Amino acid sequence: MKKKHLVFFMILLLAIASTYLYLKQENKYPSDDEQAGLNEQIVIKFSHIVAKNTPKGQAAEKFADLVQEKTNNKVRVEVYPNGSLYSEKEAIEALRQGSIQMIAPATSKMSTFFPKLELFDLPYAFPTYDAIYEVFNGEIGTELLESMERENLVGLSYWSNGFKQMTSSKRALINPNDFSNHRFRIMPSDVIEQQFEALNAETSRISFNLTYRNIEQGLIDGQENTISNIYSKKFYKVQDYMTISNHGFLSYVVMVDQEFWSNLPNHIQTAIKDAMEETTAWNQQHAMETNQQALRLLKNSSDIKIHTLSEAEKAAWREKFQAVYDNFEPTIGEEWMDQLIGE
Repeated sequence: MKKKHLVFFMILLLAIASTYLYLKQENKYPSDDEQAGLNEQIVIKFSHIVAKNTPKGQAAEKFADLVQEKTNNKVRVEVYPNGSLYSEKEAIEALRQGSIQMIAPATSKMSTFFPKLELFDLPYAFPTYDAIYEVFNGEIGTELLESMERENLVGLSYWSNGFKQMTSSKRALINPNDFSNHRFRIMPSDVIEQQFEALNAETSRISFNLTYRNIEQGLIDGQENTISNIYSKKFYKVQDYMTISNHGFLSYVVMVDQEFWSNLPNHIQTAIKDAMEETTAWNQQHAMETNQQALRLLKNSSDIKIHTLSEAEKAAWREKFQAVYDNFEPTIGEEWMDQLIGE
């Protein structure tokens, strides 16, 4: 009996070992992270639409390097700039389908899904970089990121480009009445649309990477953007005038698909969050420096005429924009509006 039992157990052990080796080879055996989950490198395809030498483009590259470092090369972030994979509109659907894993659209372009994000487009809501960063890092910014879960998205952070300026091919934009008989390219934001309506200007919602062509062909007369984008996309070649108005802020929300995120091991999620936090802190400082450098380059190497608004001129613009605040208070909420106005 004992010999029969021994033979039986040996056969049983051989059967278990053979089954284990087969399932492991087929990637079907449930093992821990160190054995199976991370033997193959995780690839995150990160699609965005701006140039590499802009605050977002540079932040994406830095983030990729930090993720590789903090995960010991177990995660590779592949960055696709300049809309080389998808336009920003296409990227959201591609993210949901799993064709890409990370995007960083302008908050303006996500306001269709999350209307409260329109608070970031309110003209003159943020007088300084510190004021916008306080909102990003505070209760309002956190609540907005958490609200993205209802669309099966995970909001990881906000990145900055900088303050927006006005450009025109017709005339200098100094007083509110200078905007009449102008058509401006805008992002898909109701706040931005009403901002220009308050200035008696017309608008067209045009893709960022088609803006230059539309200006060149005379289909639009002007646009608003950060100095780094005006320089990197060479808008100064088709626009004769730029107004340093600092009337709005261009920010991005970095996000991943919720299903993709939830399937990552906890320690990989932690490493990515650490890399994102470090990148965001770097981006906030670097965005200011990049725009300052771009302004110097525009002054030294282009013919665009630059006017900086005085405080009195800004006050005239603010007066026109009051109607925008009144119209969007029901959407954004009185409490949040009071916090912004109190800044």
